[in-house]
Amino acid sequence: MKAAVIGATGAVGQRFLSLLAGHPTFKVSELVASERSAGKRFGDACTWVLDEPMPKGLADREVRLSTDDLDADVVFSAVPGGLAGPLETELAKRGYKVFSNAKDHRMHPKVPLLVTEINPEHASLVKQQGTDGFIVTNPNCTTIVLCMALKPLHDAFGVTDVSAVSMQALSGAGYPGVPSLDSQANVVPYIGGEEEKVETETLKILGALRNGTVTPAGLRVSATCTRVPVIEGHSIAVSLKLGRSAAPEEVVAAWEGWRGKPQQLGLPSAPRQPVHYLREANRPQPRRDWGREGGMAVSVGRLRKDPILGYKFFCSGSNTVRGAAGASILNAELFQAEGLL
Repeated sequence: MKAAVIGATGAVGQRFLSLLAGHPTFKVSELVASERSAGKRFGDACTWVLDEPMPKGLADREVRLSTDDLDADVVFSAVPGGLAGPLETELAKRGYKVFSNAKDHRMHPKVPLLVTEINPEHASLVKQQGTDGFIVTNPNCTTIVLCMALKPLHDAFGVTDVSAVSMQALSGAGYPGVPSLDSQANVVPYIGGEEEKVETETLKILGALRNGTVTPAGLRVSATCTRVPVIEGHSIAVSLKLGRSAAPEEVVAAWEGWRGKPQQLGLPSAPRQPVHYLREANRPQPRRDWGREGGMAVSVGRLRKDPILGYKFFCSGSNTVRGAAGASILNAELFQAEGLL
């Protein structure tokens, strides 16, 4: 299927292009970016920031500005929040299937906020959008890592209260990102809008779809989000209260045994095991663990008793793969497998 990437020259756009290179289902057909990049060779318009090389042949592709008459079956949107909303709405009206990484439509009641292993049934919300195309969103990068760790426990025991403190990588701010005098040997204890996203998006993702409406999950989430001098990988210190008592080995077994629809369907980007429990006392670490299963799996460790809520643990995952472009591509793979494209 032909895929357009809009916002192609940015950090998330580059991650889309890297992950789509050689993809068995989607082939990049259009590169769309801002006015300053339009008409240029991609290699001239883009400052490539990923560690892996630019995919072969990409440098000579032309970047376009207009989204009129896109030669595409699906659109992957890496457009920044605030700009993405009206553009994605217009694309959906014109019949395009839009898979967005932006915040603008995440909390719209008719737009799926999708994490394929967690709430694949929410995909049916697109039928209510009333346009020839549709919009599907993936969550905030921190929210995805947190929800992947919470879902197995919520299914097995129920989760009633969550306190989460994130340590988010610099790459989550895009490129060039955080000023060097703020990011070096420092922790920035505020990321605008981030805590609200974690506290609200989690409830929609874990919520139940009934009669075409998502009822938010009945748990309380408190988040503190910080930026730390790490290049890739968001980490979260989590304390939580379970709905019923569970032994530590039961909690670990819930994580290790959890699988979802992407694993059942064998989707190309799906991790074999979505959540890995690491038993070393000093793991997970973002530098060593963000790339687990191509960056699509979440790593959890340090499960121990919490004197206030019951349990606490540490989790980490890729913010640009599982938390952004990879999540959106996996959403599109699910839609293709389910006949929704």
